[in-house]
Parts: sequence; C-alpha cells; structure tokens
Amino acid sequence: MSSSQRTERSDRARLAGPGRLRITVTDGPDAGATVEPSTSGGASIGVAPDNVLVLSDRTVSRYHVELRLTRDGIDVEDLGSLNGTWIGDARVQRATVRAGTRIRAGDTILQLDDATLPPDALADGRSTDESDAVPEIRGLVAASPAMKALVRLLQQLAPTEVSVLVSGETGCGKEVVARALHDLGKRAAGPFEVVDCGSMPATLIASELFGHERGAFTGADKTRAGAFERAQGGTIFLDEVGELPLELQPVLLGALERRRFRRLGGQKEIAVDVRVISATHRDLRAAVNDGSFRADLYYRLAVARATIPPLRERPEDIEPLVRHFVDELTDAPGAFPFGFATLEALRAHRWTGNVRELRNVVEAALAIGRVQVEGREIAHDDGTLTRRADGAPITYRDARAAVLARFERAYLSELIESCEHNASEAARRARVDRPHLLTLLRKHGLR
Repeated sequence: MSSSQRTERSDRARLAGPGRLRITVTDGPDAGATVEPSTSGGASIGVAPDNVLVLSDRTVSRYHVELRLTRDGIDVEDLGSLNGTWIGDARVQRATVRAGTRIRAGDTILQLDDATLPPDALADGRSTDESDAVPEIRGLVAASPAMKALVRLLQQLAPTEVSVLVSGETGCGKEVVARALHDLGKRAAGPFEVVDCGSMPATLIASELFGHERGAFTGADKTRAGAFERAQGGTIFLDEVGELPLELQPVLLGALERRRFRRLGGQKEIAVDVRVISATHRDLRAAVNDGSFRADLYYRLAVARATIPPLRERPEDIEPLVRHFVDELTDAPGAFPFGFATLEALRAHRWTGNVRELRNVVEAALAIGRVQVEGREIAHDDGTLTRRADGAPITYRDARAAVLARFERAYLSELIESCEHNASEAARRARVDRPHLLTLLRKHGLR
C-alpha cells in the first residue's frame, strides 16, 4: 500500500466515528503542551485549574473554549471568552472543523487532531468502543456510542462521593442521570431530595434548601426542615443550579464547604452528610466568565462532569427509546405499533425538546392513533401518502423523498448486516465510495 493510500485510509477512518481528541499547544506561553482527553464529554481549555488543558496565557479566559470530537469532525465552541476564539481571520462562536485545524485562543495557538486508534480497530471504520456492551441503567437507553460512553462514566462516578455536575439541553434527562448516580452509589438506601432552583423565588429557594424556624418570615407558622436535612445520609439534587440567584450562591458554598448550616431564623448549626449532584442546561463556565456564577461554587459543584448529548446527535437511540416508552406507557410490554416509515420520520426530526419531546409524541400517538410532530402528521407505515394536520397531502417531492429514504435504509441495513458491519467490504459490494457509504449509514442510524 502506497503512503498516499495509507494517508487516505487514515483520513477516511477519522470521519467514521468519534475517536480520541488530541490538543497540542504549538505557539504561546505553554508551547509544547499536549493532552488527549479520555472523557466522552467536551474538553475545556482556559486558565482555571479544572480545565482539561490549563493555560498560563493571560489573554485567555478562565473558561475560554470547549472542544468535542464528533462524527462530523471537531466541534469548537467559544465559552464567552473575552478575547475570542479564532480560526484564521474569523472569530467564531461555534464551528465544526477537520482534524489538523489550528485555532487561536488569546495569544495561544492550538492544533486539533484525532489521536487515531490502532489500525486493526480502524480497518472497518469502527472504534473499539462502538461494539462494547454496557450495563443497563434504569431509565437510560444507550444504543449510541455517545450514550454508551456516558453509562461507563456513570459506572465510574457512582461509587465515589465526588460532587457531579450534569449538563445537557432541556428535556435530555438530567434527573434520570442524577438518580442513576444515586441508585448505583453507596447512598442508594438513603433519600434522594430534589430542589428545582429555577422554579421559585430566591427567598423560597433558601427556605427549601436549609429550612426555617417558626416566625423566620411572614407565613412561617411552623418550623420546617429543608432539603439538606431531609437528604441526610443520601443525595441532594440541585436541578437547574445555574438559575440560583447570585446573592444565594455564597450561602450554598458555605454549607457545602463546612457541611454545616443554619435554618432561616435559626441559631443552631446543623451538621449534614449528603452527596451533592447538580444539573444545568446553561454552560456555567461561560457564566463564571461573565461574573453571573461564582467560580469557587462552580469548582465545588463540578468536581466531575457528566454531559448528556442532545437527541438529534444520536439517531441510533430513537427506536430503542420509542420501544422503552411504549413498554412504559402501555399494559402490553413488547407490543410495538410503530413501523419503518414512522421510525424514519422520527429519526429525521430535530428534537429541540430532546427525550421529553419524544416521549410526549409517543404518548400522544398511543392515545389518538396518529403520530404528530409539531402539529404535522408524519408518514404512515402502509406506504400511503401522508396528510398534514390541515388535511393537505404532502408534495410529490416530499413523498418521493420518503420512499427513497425507506429504500435506502432497507438496502443499507441488509448490506451492512451481510458484511458483518465491515464498512470497507460493504462499500466494495455496493460500488460506492466508503466515506459516502458511512455518511448514509449514519444518516439512517446504522452506524
């Protein structure tokens, strides 16, 4: 094999799926530094000590930029830095770049690479992680590589006592992850107390967290224990902790550091033994940068981080999630009233509401006998034309695209199975370029 062929195979393999990110400082005060993050979540870079790559460059923000290796390339996301993240002469907020790209953060130049796996693991376009079995966790569906990596991380974190910050978009299942950490940990027999920091005013949050004595404020007609007391020996889950008012943040920090607190209006200190898990849909590192969230509280809450990928980035999880919801919502486990065309349409949706939105769609479909997404009825499974919510038929172009999509998935599914998931062999049999085949497989949730 020529060197050009080897290079081409390596480049194609890098596009086949998530590998391992390598970040190298090529210019700046920390030139020569390199890291290969093992986490499946994003790798943050900045001067704060808990970044994956800690820089000494004074022109770099505490939390400057986050990098994530995905199937499409390397995602680059600026975290609200003061001096920006640059690719060439363009300042970027978010971009997806190829391996080998250089970016600038402050006065530091970073080269981004995929530290490829051994050749035998890449020969058929699969990483070794993709086929590894993972233990089942109640409520979590993990068919995609990203979710399998999250399950492995939870298995590692659960037996420990470290504080964990769970991050992810609204509706992605942050409380499910928090409960899994509790149920798999040493405190499983203890209570699991939830405080939603984003759904109540500051005065009520303080009372909910720490409790109050009778007469502490208007309406406090009796003494009440707070969530920290109720969680004694177990876990307290601070949901949407990013919404915690700035004036309450030092109070929470003090309780976490001293493991003692006072009820509102109380004089006696109460000792507490709890594990703290928190969650947010916001990027708290950007909030630290702009001063809306205390850095010391962030360090205390995010000793470890678990990031849930949005549903639109893991189409492999759509069908198993639908099956999970059907089993959960009906009295006939194993029954599955959704066919091929419906699942294809569900995989194609963007799911801005993530798993919660999908569950609502499934629940509504079971109730009314039709699958509707955002007010539009999606494809039936008998091959007939679909009508929209207003009764109008879909266009010829859309109907043709739906039929072609069904053909593509059926053909590719049989092809890749017959080749024992060897993408190179499948490409040869189909007489198509391997990168194009991999793109089609990912499109239909088959890779």
